[in-house]
Formats: sequence, C-alpha cells, structure tokens
Amino acid sequence: MQPRILIIGTGDTKADELEFMRMKIAEAGGLPLMLDVSVLGDPPYRPDFDKDAVAAAGGSTIPEIIAMGDENSAMTVMAAGASALTRRLHDEGRIDGVIALGGTMGTDLALDVALALPLGVPKFVVSTIAYSHLVPPERIATDLMMILWAGGLYGLNSTCRAVLSQACGAVVGAARAAERPDLRRPIVAISSLGKSCLTYMVPLKPELERRGYEVVIFHTTGMGGRALEAIAAQRGFAAVLDFSLQELANHLSGSVVTSGADRLENAGRAGVPQIVAPGAIDMVDFPTWQPVPRQFDGRPYHAHNRLLSSVTSDGEGRRAIARAIGAKLATAAGPTAFILPAGGIQQWDQEGEPLHEPAATAAFVDEMRGCVPGNVVFREIPGHINGSAFVAAALDIFDRWAAEGIIAPGVPS
Repeated sequence: MQPRILIIGTGDTKADELEFMRMKIAEAGGLPLMLDVSVLGDPPYRPDFDKDAVAAAGGSTIPEIIAMGDENSAMTVMAAGASALTRRLHDEGRIDGVIALGGTMGTDLALDVALALPLGVPKFVVSTIAYSHLVPPERIATDLMMILWAGGLYGLNSTCRAVLSQACGAVVGAARAAERPDLRRPIVAISSLGKSCLTYMVPLKPELERRGYEVVIFHTTGMGGRALEAIAAQRGFAAVLDFSLQELANHLSGSVVTSGADRLENAGRAGVPQIVAPGAIDMVDFPTWQPVPRQFDGRPYHAHNRLLSSVTSDGEGRRAIARAIGAKLATAAGPTAFILPAGGIQQWDQEGEPLHEPAATAAFVDEMRGCVPGNVVFREIPGHINGSAFVAAALDIFDRWAAEGIIAPGVPS
C-alpha cells in the first residue's frame, strides 16, 4: 500500500518546509499531495490543490478574501474551504491521511480540517502551539496527533528537520497501519471513570455485548468526554449512556480538566438516544502541580497522582450543577432519559468513605428533582450509582427503547 497523504500549509511562506515534508513522505513510501492555503502569495511549486480551489470550496474567491483586509477573517474562510475540500477528497477515496503545518494561524485552520474528518483517518498537525492551553478541547479531533514544531517558521535547520521527518514518518505509518472502526454492530458509548470510583460499566458492558452491541467506554478526565462529544456530533453512536458528568462540573468550576462548554449537548443535538446520570458531579478536578483553587479552600481534597487532584463542591455548588444539567437536557432533540441515584453518585460519597457529605448530596438530589425538563424520561432510584438497581434501571430503559425501535437493534456476533 502506498498511502496518499495530503500536506496542508501556506506554500507562499513555508515552501522549504513543505517541500521537505513532501520528500520525506515519498521516502517513507507515501504518495504526497499538496494543498495550498496561501492567500496573498503563491508557492514556488505547483500544488495539487491550489488556493483558488480552497477558496471556492469555502464559497468565496481569493480576491474577495483579500478584500476583507483582515487575516483572521481571511483564514477563517480558507479554513472552511480546506475543511470542505479535504472531506470531499476523503469521501471520494482520494486520500488516506492528512498532515498540516503551521504557527497559530495554520494551526487554527488545521484544527478545523481535522474535525471535518471521521475517526480512523490519520490526522497529524505540526504546530508551534502543540499541547498548549491556547488550543481549547472542543477544537481537538478525536484521534488528532500533534508534535511541536521546534525550530520552525524561518526555514529548515537540523532541529526542524528532525521534527518534520518524525511527523512525516508517523502519518505514513499510521495511514498504512490504521484500522477503521468496525460498524457491523451498533456502537453504544458509556462515559465513566476508573473502577475505584464508578463501577456500573463492569456489569453493563457484557450485558450490552450480549444484546449485540459494541461498547466503547470514555474516561471522563477531559479529553475522554471530548471524544464522546465529537463522535456523538457525527452520529457515530446508536446510543449514549452518559453516566459520568464530572467534566461538566469541572467546566462550571473553571477547571482546565474540561471537555469544553458543549459537554452533554451533542448527542441530544444530533438526536442520538441518550440515557444520562450524574456520576461524580460532586468532584472537581484540577492539576496536582497547581495550588488548590481559592474557592475550594477547606473542602475535602484528594491527590490522585502527580497530575490530577480532586476537591468536592459544597451543597450550593451541587445545586448549580443540577441546574446546568437540566438546562442542557432541555435542548435535546432526541430521546433522552435521566436516572437519579438518590443514594450517591461515586464510590467515596458513601457512609464511611472520605467524601461522605449527606447534606450536600441531599441538596443536589433535591435540586435535580426539580430541574429535569418535561422532554426527558425521569427515573429516580433510592440506591447508589454503583449498585445493581442502577444498572437494572439503565438496562430497562435501554431494552424498552430497543424494542420500540428508538435504539437500533443489536447484531449478535
């Protein structure tokens, strides 16, 4: 197999780097294709897809884009065009992977292109801001690979060559080895955390598999929820069992451990059937290597490791989270159910455990009862989210929806 790799960049300002990448991709056994996203100038080579084709795919022309007189507006249009053109090339079976090169401007465009492609298509961004907090989680594609463009922007040097050659080898290798998702069985997404905190996925996974579904579990420590949201937005799931909403609580509390402002919105917006529960919303995560946020002074604290720590929110904080959950559920266009486990929502909030705060738990339960909107099937159980009654309630709703044709039927293996 000779993977066809689309190389994206501004050829008028980064021709040396882009031509070096073309050479390295060919040396690695790939077939390089050049897509130029320049606006003001032209590359010294003839791209396979020029800037006029990109502008046209974005519904504009290069003279119109130049007339905007603003580089941000211009590159936003070029990003739309590059995204549309790249997706069309993928859908027509003409490319097997994508690599883009850029500073902040090129990265901004590249992130849109990566989001336009489905899971399983290798997508690599060489960027001066790789892994930076300038890149919000909602801009990151599910399977995006990034590398810091060290030593770049002003021509080739040994440091830059080392980075670019690694990136080119990586995208060719990924395109050659990639296995696309198997869609023969309907996919059910479950959000969760580790088994020390939430355990419902342990009995749920085999039960759903026995019914003929493939189960994909997303670890809700920021990027896990982002992946769930991104795939749900593309209607990649038959159903979503969104039982761990800690990232929503993190976002509301200003934590960087967030999956974006649209957490708990995309399945509902896309009409994907979803069953929701408030797992772990009482905990707020933040980096262990930073001080405890001032608003949580004196609250129960746990250092999970040298990267991640948690504190608990108080009763009023949990009431605010309940209202946010209700508001997001109200926007759902598809079938939605909410299960409220009144007996607790994570392992350490039970009696005898370090995060047992019955008054704060009761405040959340009380607020949540009044916040579930009328478009949502509401089920309250007296037990804990890690108990058998919770799993039984989730399966009862799931099976009823499957019998009614709301959820696609499973395919036995």
